[in-house]
Amino acid sequence: MPHFPNLSRCLSLLTVLLAGAAPALAQQQGDMPPPAVTVVTLQAQDVGLTTTLPGRVVASAEAEVRPQVAGIITERLFDEGGRVEAGDVLYRIDPASYDAAVAKAEAAVAQARAQSRAAAREAERLQTLSSRDIVSEQALDSAIAERDSAAASLQAAEAQLQAARIELDRTEIRARLSGEIGRSMVSPGALVTASQQQPLAVIRNIDPVYVDVTQSAAELLDWRRGHVDALSESGGPREVTLTLADGSAFGHTGKLTAAEPVVDPLTGVVVLRMEFANPDKLLLPGMYVQAEMPSGVAKDAFVVPQEGVSRDRRGQPTALVVGDDGTVEQRTLTVLQDQDQSWIVKDGLNDGDRVVVKGLQKAAPGAKVSPQEREEAADEAPADSTAAADAEKPAE
Repeated sequence: MPHFPNLSRCLSLLTVLLAGAAPALAQQQGDMPPPAVTVVTLQAQDVGLTTTLPGRVVASAEAEVRPQVAGIITERLFDEGGRVEAGDVLYRIDPASYDAAVAKAEAAVAQARAQSRAAAREAERLQTLSSRDIVSEQALDSAIAERDSAAASLQAAEAQLQAARIELDRTEIRARLSGEIGRSMVSPGALVTASQQQPLAVIRNIDPVYVDVTQSAAELLDWRRGHVDALSESGGPREVTLTLADGSAFGHTGKLTAAEPVVDPLTGVVVLRMEFANPDKLLLPGMYVQAEMPSGVAKDAFVVPQEGVSRDRRGQPTALVVGDDGTVEQRTLTVLQDQDQSWIVKDGLNDGDRVVVKGLQKAAPGAKVSPQEREEAADEAPADSTAAADAEKPAE
């Protein structure tokens, strides 16, 4: 076996060098400062809770336009999709036959009036003769009866005239509601009948509008039993907000006005009605929306930024809390609901806890960290702008 004296000498020298470098490397690693993380200090507070419910927009008033007399439509006097006021003429029906009916009724009234006057004069004349004992009592009674019958006939004729004039007036189909009118279902020349099944048009009042939402009976019971009193006592939010189908927020808040006093036996839900101002006509009947309504007040809860909450393997919400000595501790939370960009936490945290919101990959449970309080967005904006400006400066 060959002997390599130089190789043995090199190996011995390398062993000595490694043995001397190990303590220096260990000392250098021990002197490294703990990693910096961003934290948010939490304070317990009373937080208003909300419930998001699906719903549909409903017109606050709706009237179907139908004819009350039969005839041919001769004219349409409104713009489809426009606004009409109560009393506006919408359609005209050919009035020829109704004009004739009025003329006939007027003639009948004139005839009945003449007969009534003649009968009254005859009864008056016989009363004068009866006072002189010239006519019999039977003749006087017959004259009085004819006078009263003629007066009744006059009243019947006048009633017929009034009915004929009403029928003539109904040849002008008027709006009974102020609001937005839809498209016309008939055109001039169409034959319509009194109280027909198909409406000529539909008028809807969409300012304000109603939003009908559904809520489970169990949630409604819970809300009515405790949360209404809690809201009134704590001054919590009472306004209802809407989220439109495109995800945007509706610009006006509403209020809860009514609840259907019956539970649907098939679905187990109750219909709630809310009222919203709609001056811009943005909400239209049938539109799908989501209503966010107050459901109660969480006492001594914590508002935790969503970036500070994660899930463990079992799906439980957790947060990393930095203690006074800089040690990281993992806490299991009881989350009530989300609110904007935060979670509402009821249990698992204490007043003054510092929750890690940035640098989670550096903060393992039991590790030492250097916590730094997160600055407000308004304070961060100038710093970010300054950093961006410095980055854009050319290197000198």
